Amino acid sequence: MGKFSAYKLPLKTLPHGSHAFDYKLQKQFFVDMESADIRDADLDVHVDVNYKGDLYEITLTVKGEITLICDRCLDDLQWPVDTTFHIFVKYGPDYNDDSDELLEIPESDAELNIAYMIYDTVALTIPIKHVHPLGKCNRAMSSLLKKHRAPGHIESDGDDDEMMDEMIEEVETEQMQPDTADDDDVPTDPRWDELKKLK
Repeated sequence: MGKFSAYKLPLKTLPHGSHAFDYKLQKQFFVDMESADIRDADLDVHVDVNYKGDLYEITLTVKGEITLICDRCLDDLQWPVDTTFHIFVKYGPDYNDDSDELLEIPESDAELNIAYMIYDTVALTIPIKHVHPLGKCNRAMSSLLKKHRAPGHIESDGDDDEMMDEMIEEVETEQMQPDTADDDDVPTDPRWDELKKLK
């Protein structure tokens, strides 16, 4: 049994009318897809198939949350997903996906596997830069980045400068606020402990 066999729509055996299919996507789906960006997921996928004789109208609705890696601090970042994908499918002499709105599949295909459609729909919701809101990044990493920022660096991207300025402002704001928790009681991340030894 293939990894994505559960995502096959039995188009040839569907009677005329509307049909619904539901899927639950979690981490394993994205592991099987070999996704580098999505580390975990809790997504509900609802698929509506409306068969109109010579045309199948397919609507995918995906809602839930995925886990990404923050580009700034490398901690997990929860990203909400609420998106829809709409496509028409019809049978033809050969496979043809030249159009964004119409997919043609060979007459010999009794089923349509929509696993990659679902994956692409989710992947398109991920922004180019995925970062925590200001003030939510890992404090230890933010402090290290500020400390190791090269003074008077010349060759840098404007966006990087802006990001670094935001991070410095974030660290300075955090340093001005009283820390209500006792530092000894707060568990530390062993990755940062190892980095601190390099100082």
